[in-house]
Amino acid sequence: MLGAVFLIPLFPFVGFLVLAALGRKLGNPRAGWLATAMVLASFVTTVIVFTGLFERSPASRSYTQTWYSWFTVDRLHVTASLLVDPLSMTMALFVTGVSTLIHLYSIGYMSHDEQFPKFFVYLNLFVVSMLILVLGGNFLLTFLGWEGVGVCSYFLISFWFDRPSAASAGKKAMIFNRIGDAGFLLAMFLIFERTGSLQYTTVFSRLGHVGTPSLTAIALLLFLGAAGKSAQLPLYPWLADAMEGPTPVSALIHAATMVTAGVYLMCRVAPILHLAPDAAHVVAIVGVATAFLGATIACAQNDIKKILAYSTISQLGYMFLAVGVGAYVAAIFLMLTHAFYKALLFLGAGSVIHAMGDEQDTKRFGALARLMPITSITFLIAWLSIGGVPPFSGFWSKGDVLENAYAMSPLLYVVGALTAVLTAYYLGRCYLLTFRGKQRWAEARRDGKGAGLHPHDPSWLMTLPLVVLAAASTVAGIINLPIHPFDLLQRWLDPVVGAQLRQLHFSVGTEWVFAIGDAVLAALGVSIAIGLWRRVAEHPALEPVFLRRAWYIDWAYDSFVARGSTEVAQVTFDDVETKGIDGAVNGFGGLVAAAGRRLRTVQTGYVRNYALGLMGGLVLILAYVVVRAFA
Repeated sequence: MLGAVFLIPLFPFVGFLVLAALGRKLGNPRAGWLATAMVLASFVTTVIVFTGLFERSPASRSYTQTWYSWFTVDRLHVTASLLVDPLSMTMALFVTGVSTLIHLYSIGYMSHDEQFPKFFVYLNLFVVSMLILVLGGNFLLTFLGWEGVGVCSYFLISFWFDRPSAASAGKKAMIFNRIGDAGFLLAMFLIFERTGSLQYTTVFSRLGHVGTPSLTAIALLLFLGAAGKSAQLPLYPWLADAMEGPTPVSALIHAATMVTAGVYLMCRVAPILHLAPDAAHVVAIVGVATAFLGATIACAQNDIKKILAYSTISQLGYMFLAVGVGAYVAAIFLMLTHAFYKALLFLGAGSVIHAMGDEQDTKRFGALARLMPITSITFLIAWLSIGGVPPFSGFWSKGDVLENAYAMSPLLYVVGALTAVLTAYYLGRCYLLTFRGKQRWAEARRDGKGAGLHPHDPSWLMTLPLVVLAAASTVAGIINLPIHPFDLLQRWLDPVVGAQLRQLHFSVGTEWVFAIGDAVLAALGVSIAIGLWRRVAEHPALEPVFLRRAWYIDWAYDSFVARGSTEVAQVTFDDVETKGIDGAVNGFGGLVAAAGRRLRTVQTGYVRNYALGLMGGLVLILAYVVVRAFA
């Protein structure tokens, strides 16, 4: 069964090729159904391979499928190979599973779009790239998938490129990710220089011969790449603007692909982080700072997709906090549960936007629960789950992160706990403004179309994924309960990260204190949200300008980096390029031309002049010879 692993990326790749060639002929909805069927086939194959790996003993749960020798340059030999182990299969399962639901949802959501087939071409290619990233057996193949998801994100964020904001957002995502990718490239150069290989198994077996300074540099450079892909400080602003793409794209990027790539990479290189504790501390600090920053910004946003975007930035910070404190299983656990409830939140937001005539301002919604009951209930479940309310999945996964954070530093725990309260609060604010309170859309729409709206739940194509994701968000916590033998995920991932895990030594009583504390934090955030936003839609004091403007960080980048570098480039072009370099080149050319004009005067065209010059030259030569002879 393990030999079938090549089919996992192959199915969506075939879908991509067929749709690229015949998508327009297939049209709507057949192109969407084909793309969805290919990803579903990939999910089924992943389940089969997962089952084959599960049947093996823990010590032998690693299998490498080598296709061919990719290239050899001196000492560098790279193979095209896939690595099947508990970590890669866990990632492949939720990538293909959640992507299948998003594809199905997209058939209904994009049904009226003129570029329907092209949209699914990009979606299939996105899934292929993510699967290559998580299944690649070496750093270079992972980087190939890494770049693939970056390119696909550009295609999809800029899908409605006739909108200047969408085109700009796509370019912004590309630029920020290229900054991070430079770190990944430099890390690979250093890895090969120190270990002589890029194959994961070979590199990890040779880490004992690599000095701590080099390991620290490698870990920090890889984290730079992860910070770009997974939107961490200081490279996070692109993710908020990525909302310009269609809502299913937002769900795919935030839940199943791309932004989870950075967390996966840092978990994959756990052996390196384990030997570079200073780098791990940096990861933890940046992670918790990003979590808090994203949560505070989300508290003051009105655009429903922007709220969810900053929520993703915050939750990714939690995952990096877990990675930095050595809680790799907790990071993967949170990534899994986050995939379910964040996909649910975005798809629920898409249903609302769809029903409200493309309106995204939560202040112009209200009282939609009665008119859209399925969307309302599933969105409520997602809120309670991400807010950490027991027994929903987020309670278990987020609590696991906070517990490990406390074991490393109480300060990390305090910031993480405060962020947990804010998370329950801002998602509650989003839910209440959207589904509860007074109906506001009729009088709030500036275009005058509000009175003609008749919001309702969408077709089954869009509601079925909501129901499935709501169920997963509710029960997914059972995969890693903090009680043996229900700690299934920890025992499953133990062969990959077990040796690097932080070992906790809390008593049973202390564990209960943490659990009760997590529930109190969630209840506090939920209660504050209900108390403040149940009936009203305005609390100006809670929405200060600096939070609505995202702490002015993006403005600072634009003012001092983007515009500043543009001015420097203009000055460089005018003075250095035009006057300096071009002036020197053109001046030399002018000098040659002037010399040519002067020399041209000796070319008279008369034979007697040339003969006279020839005789004069002979006389000079003879004179020189005579002088030398008598000297």
